[in-house]
Amino acid sequence: MAVCRLYNEDCIEGMRRLLEDGSVDVVVTSPPYNLGVGYRRYDDTISREEYLLWTDRWAAEVRRVLSPGGSFFLNVGGKPRDPWVPFDVLGVMRRHFVLQNTIHWIKSIAIQKRDVGDYPGITGDVSVGHYKPINSSRFLNDCHEYIFHLTLNGDVELDRLAVGVPYQDASNIGRWRSAAGGVRCRGNTWFIPYRTIRSRDFQRPHPATFPVQLPEMCMRLHGVERIRLAMDPFLGIGHSALAAARLGVPFVGFEIDEGYLAVARESLRAASAEMELPLI
Repeated sequence: MAVCRLYNEDCIEGMRRLLEDGSVDVVVTSPPYNLGVGYRRYDDTISREEYLLWTDRWAAEVRRVLSPGGSFFLNVGGKPRDPWVPFDVLGVMRRHFVLQNTIHWIKSIAIQKRDVGDYPGITGDVSVGHYKPINSSRFLNDCHEYIFHLTLNGDVELDRLAVGVPYQDASNIGRWRSAAGGVRCRGNTWFIPYRTIRSRDFQRPHPATFPVQLPEMCMRLHGVERIRLAMDPFLGIGHSALAAARLGVPFVGFEIDEGYLAVARESLRAASAEMELPLI
C-alpha cells in the first residue's frame, strides 16, 4: 500500500536529510518563478542571479536523489514582461540533466472552424480553457507554460500510450502497428485547463499551482508500475501528492509554508478516506 509523506521543511534540507542517492523515480514540481508572486513564506522578488544560484542548489539535490532511469518533470512559466525565466532555469538544469522532452502545457486554446475544415467532431468555432487577460497592445494573452522532461542521460523509455489519445480516423488502427488499443501518442502539447472554481481562497489558495491532472499525466507517461517513489520538492497545496494517491504511488513532498501544507494534508485525508492511503 502506497505511503504519502509530507514535510514542513525546506526542500534542500529535507532531501539531504531524508533521501538516499537514486531513491526517487519521478519528480514533478513547479518551483517559484521569481516573477513577484505573493507567497506567504518566500520572497519571489530576489535578483535573477540569486534566484538562479538557489535554483542550482536545489537542482543538484534533485539530481542526486533521481534514479538512473528516473524522470524529472519541471513546470516553469514566464510572463510577457519577463519571458526569459523558463530558459534561464533550463540553462541551470543543463548542468545537471539532459533535456529529453519539451512538453507545452496549453491552458486555453481557440480553434476556428474555417481553419480545420470538415474535421470530425468540430462543428463550429471552439474556445476552451482559462487564462488571465492581458490589457496591453504589445503582448498576447499568456495561455501556455512549459513542462521540461529532464533525465540523467536522455535515454529513459516512456509509456507514451498511457497518456495516449484515440485515433480520429479508425482506419489508422489497422494501418499502423503501434495503433494497438486504438490510441496514439498524444505528442508534446497537453491541453490541461484549470477547473472552474467558485472561491479561490477556499478551493485554490496557493497563488501558483497546476491542476492535479498535470502531475498525474507525468507519472503515467513515465510508467506508474516503475515508480518506487515520487517527489515534489515544492509541494504547495499538494496536487502532486493527490496525483500520486490516485495512482497508488508512494510519495514524498516538501513545503515551507505550513498553511499550504495544511491544505495539502486535508485534501489527502479526504482522498485517503476513500482509498485507504496511509498519510504521514
